[in-house]
Amino acid sequence: MLVSEVMLQQTQVSRVLPAYTAFLRRFPTLAALSRAALADVLRAWSGLGYNRRARDLHRIARLHPRALPATREGLDLLPGVGSYTAGAVSCFSRGESAAFADTNIRRVLGRVLLGRVATEREAVALDEQLVPERGADRWHHALMDLAATVCLARTPRCETCPIAEDCRSRGRVVRAAPRRQSAFATSDRRVRGRIVAALREAPHGLRVAELWRVVGDARVARLTLTLQTEGLLSRRRGRVRLSD
Repeated sequence: MLVSEVMLQQTQVSRVLPAYTAFLRRFPTLAALSRAALADVLRAWSGLGYNRRARDLHRIARLHPRALPATREGLDLLPGVGSYTAGAVSCFSRGESAAFADTNIRRVLGRVLLGRVATEREAVALDEQLVPERGADRWHHALMDLAATVCLARTPRCETCPIAEDCRSRGRVVRAAPRRQSAFATSDRRVRGRIVAALREAPHGLRVAELWRVVGDARVARLTLTLQTEGLLSRRRGRVRLSD
């Protein structure tokens, strides 16, 4: 459950499904993942992007090779997890009545009860009031399914919505302002991905000059240092490679 939730962070379901199956086939248990080199985990993560998520899963496995923490609070403290993922894992895999909110839940609860898309804090507060003691997993799946099929972000299908009569946004769309990321930040992320991708194909590593020629971007040296600081890359005898 944790693997799927981490994979679904900022990645579409259609891309996650085949990757999830392949990843679990390669690393079926926390113990298996903990024994693997980070380089192998990053290779298995290929195509999903945001490679820090793979690093965080690897760190979690090495911290807890036998079992994940038994409480939501313990899950929340794991590298890269946070409140939403901790709540989702507690709810969907353990059946706990945990409140949490992703983009879909924010949209449905916010539109119905506030007349607009809710902030994360608002949506979690609303969810805490409404989530049932039993069947919390079905409750959250229903909200997500409603958002995915009826309460769409741009063109909500109010005429087919089963709760339209109680919705404060019925017949109108009030969208939250999109979060804009600078073109520079987006480009940085793309170059980071290309660096990692190049090193996946070079098990013995590359010198920075070689990596620069492969990637073809002036930011290679700076971003390579950043990736080293984050623990994704290491440098040995002048060659950069994926971390062990």
